[in-house]
Amino acid sequence: MASENSFDIVSKMDMQELNNAVNQAEREIENRFDFKGSKSSLKLDKEALVITSDDEYKLNAVIDILQTKMVKRGLSLKNVDYGKIEPASMGTVRQRLTLKQGIDQENAKKINILIRDSKLKVKSQIQGDQIRVTGKNKDDLQQIMQMLRKADLTVDLQFTNFK
Repeated sequence: MASENSFDIVSKMDMQELNNAVNQAEREIENRFDFKGSKSSLKLDKEALVITSDDEYKLNAVIDILQTKMVKRGLSLKNVDYGKIEPASMGTVRQRLTLKQGIDQENAKKINILIRDSKLKVKSQIQGDQIRVTGKNKDDLQQIMQMLRKADLTVDLQFTNFK
């Protein structure tokens, strides 16, 4: 009965769902009256999303449409970093949205401190861009999950490999 239970804390964005949200946003932009004749576009790379539009107002409208589609698909807006708006070719403006994958060192340290301060009998260790939490009692592990869901962190957390 001395078996160890564990789970991993990760922060990943589902790229297929994001691709679907981008496609839905593009379709809505094509059909909306206020975007007729507009040069608005969304381009998805592996780690970033580049949005181009006629002016800042339309750029913000495109971002609003995209955020709505992302939330409907269950994607967290916490994993998106908004770059500054910069001028692009032919009088358009562009903004680069960086997608955060994995837990950075600063947030990993915060999570470790939160787990340590909980006074539960669990151990946590940083493993690259994820954190492994181990303990003998499954209830303690579930309490850690609840605590981290309520914590005000700058990344969205998922809990995987619960054993």
